Amino acid sequence: MTDPETVVEQRAQLRLPPVLMYHSVAEYDSDPYRVTVRPARFARQLRWLRLRGWIGVGMGRLLRAYRAGNARGLIGLTFDDGYVDFETTVVPALRGQGFTATVFVLPGRLGGHNGWDGGGPTKPLMTADQIRHVSEQGMEVGSHGLVHQRLSTLSSPGMVDEVHRSRVELEELLQDEVAGFCYPYGDFDGDTEEEVRAAGYSYACAVRPSSGGSVFALPRIYVGDRDNGPRIEVKRWRAAWERVGSSRVGRHSHHGV
Repeated sequence: MTDPETVVEQRAQLRLPPVLMYHSVAEYDSDPYRVTVRPARFARQLRWLRLRGWIGVGMGRLLRAYRAGNARGLIGLTFDDGYVDFETTVVPALRGQGFTATVFVLPGRLGGHNGWDGGGPTKPLMTADQIRHVSEQGMEVGSHGLVHQRLSTLSSPGMVDEVHRSRVELEELLQDEVAGFCYPYGDFDGDTEEEVRAAGYSYACAVRPSSGGSVFALPRIYVGDRDNGPRIEVKRWRAAWERVGSSRVGRHSHHGV
């Protein structure tokens, strides 16, 4: 049975500040999965956020500020997969604006590449030393699973590796607690969400705005290379409306049971 504090927490997420979802920031010739933002575009996006009065922060800080009632003006920044360009390009750009972010990495692919993106360009992933370095630079490091698999398709042992073992390995690497998880492909169901809770994470990020309603399924707003400031603003308002609509559907469904 869900305890009262969890119910309050789940309902409160509807008012959580927006969270932006990035992957890679680099120059490119081909980007079939639309996971890459060019550095010049990224710099303009950050400047626009700053001029609008936003301060970009990682998820841990965003949630702590929200619970303390002082999250006004904060916007969550997340980066999936842990590409090398997070250390070389993203972190300097963030620090230049006084921002921080959360990067979700794959401890089973340290120093490897994005082998799950068949047919797309090969992108190198951060090594253990690089992950430690970005953590020392003030960035939050979370788990994206062990090797990037669709969790809802896995057996119980596979789920334990992706969810539990990835946290243990990251905590050994960082010598610090790992609080956040991010579902690969945004793929999760009730069982995977419960597995993430059981593994000891404090929160988990999903993708779709309609997935909101739980601290273990926090919605995010996709940002790509075509997105200028006004497009991000439109996406932010659209996501807010979709979350409100989703919450109404959820309440009506619950009352009809």
